[in-house]
Amino acid sequence: MPASLNASHLPATPFLAVDAAIVETNLAAMAHAAAAKGMDLRPHAKTHKVLELALRQIGLGAVGLTVATLGEAEVFAVAGVTDIFLAFPVWADEGKGARLQALAENVKLTVGIDSVEGARQLAAATAGAPIGVLVEVDSGHHRSGAAAANAGSLARAAADAGLDVRGVFTFPGHGYGPGNQGSAAQDEAQALAAAVQSLAAAGLEAAVVSGGSTPTAAVADAGILTEMRPGVYLFNDAQQVEMGTCGWGDVALWAVATVVSRHGQHIILDSGSKTLGADWPAWTTGGGRLPDHRDARITALSEHHATVEFPENTVLPTPGELIRVVPNHVCAAVNLADELSVMVDGAVADTWRVAARGRNS
Repeated sequence: MPASLNASHLPATPFLAVDAAIVETNLAAMAHAAAAKGMDLRPHAKTHKVLELALRQIGLGAVGLTVATLGEAEVFAVAGVTDIFLAFPVWADEGKGARLQALAENVKLTVGIDSVEGARQLAAATAGAPIGVLVEVDSGHHRSGAAAANAGSLARAAADAGLDVRGVFTFPGHGYGPGNQGSAAQDEAQALAAAVQSLAAAGLEAAVVSGGSTPTAAVADAGILTEMRPGVYLFNDAQQVEMGTCGWGDVALWAVATVVSRHGQHIILDSGSKTLGADWPAWTTGGGRLPDHRDARITALSEHHATVEFPENTVLPTPGELIRVVPNHVCAAVNLADELSVMVDGAVADTWRVAARGRNS
């Protein structure tokens, strides 16, 4: 058992543990980095979903929060966050329209749009509500987002429908992968610059030019972006380590698992995909990483089993031993947990409720 874990003072495994001191260091570092670039920081709260952490981000200077769903926005609004960007092309049916209207009564609310149809639907469902929009453009991730050259015509249609067009945004998601950060940041800057020009040609100003992610934050173009929206940075995860975005000492969250079986050169942990999440990009070296056993690899994840292979001639952990496991994608892991155990000196000193867990609609 690693010296940092005291089995007599821990919850039943598997559970997610957080080092609050590392979280604080990571939060402060990103706040400083954004300020040094002259950018606003609007962190993506879908990573942590924790009220205490959201308020701490605001306290360190974030202008507001980014969220992925209307449900997340509602949770953080109740907690006192007053400026929220819903970075998603919401299709505002009657039910969501009413919820958006109610939310806009209490917070400065901005919503993503990426189509004329979506913009008109949003305007019709929220008529009269003080809701702003950012036009999403595709900068290379090829998910949602309009072509940058079409941003102006989309923004004009939104404005003509009665929406308050506040600017443009993108997500450089193709920056996830070793060596991709620089080129993705360049793509992001080019797409956003073209989108700003497209809006200007349509007679509209892009006061907000929003981008950024944890992998690309360090190389985001401050000459183009006015704000960035990293999310993972406060916890980090195995993907960030393997991309070189951070080191092991910057990882603030891990699962604590028990060795339940050992055969040959592999062990079985009780932290499967229902604890770690199922994200397993092809470029990663396994289904998560063991920071105290860095030569080991998670070779298979079932719902409640993690199979971990060790090199030949390695002394394996024994059944009953506690093991730290860093998930590949921390956002997915957190969304599977009811709470996070805050660790001090190997014992649980506090608990943070994952307040926006499961708020996917």
